[in-house]
Amino acid sequence: MYGQALEGSFTEATPPNPSNPYSASKAAADMFVLAYHKTYGLNVSITRCTNNFGPYQLPEKLIPKTIIRALKDLPIPIYGSGKNIRDWIFVQDHCAGIEAVLEKGKPGEVYNISAGNEIQNIEIAKKILTLLNKPESLINFVEDRPGHDVRYSLDSTKIQSGLDWKPTFSFADSLELTVKWYLENEHWWTPFATENILHPTPWKLSGTH
Repeated sequence: MYGQALEGSFTEATPPNPSNPYSASKAAADMFVLAYHKTYGLNVSITRCTNNFGPYQLPEKLIPKTIIRALKDLPIPIYGSGKNIRDWIFVQDHCAGIEAVLEKGKPGEVYNISAGNEIQNIEIAKKILTLLNKPESLINFVEDRPGHDVRYSLDSTKIQSGLDWKPTFSFADSLELTVKWYLENEHWWTPFATENILHPTPWKLSGTH
């Protein structure tokens, strides 16, 4: 909902600047929630998190899609040049951040949750291929999507200093754990991946962050 950060990092005070209808819907939801707090005193808090990854993530997302298609030796679609940057956070760190806000957050406040793992999409794909001992020739660059922000970056000083939360999982260890989980749990992801991931129509093939 903040839009793209060409430099620096967004704080909770940064005005919303969504780049596409999807992110605009998130900004609108935040405004509705905050308005209910201001008007009716509803006890609410808002968390804004960077890109999650980990076990049980649906195969349409970048990391699980890359893992699954690499396992099947299928082309891995990457938008544009693959240089779009996202800050990745392991799902358990995100859950711990939400728990901290639920237990100690102030009503009507917004809290950014981030881990400081800013990595290009192409590098994510390469790291996964290395872990799976697969060739980088599987990477397939596809047409970029409309309104695709170049970089996201959140400043989570507020939650770290105010609510005593901080990320505890390293990116490298978490990615390795995630790859291992998908290797060992094909029975879980196969029903989701059969049509959308393993045999996608052209527009679904390019549906990677």
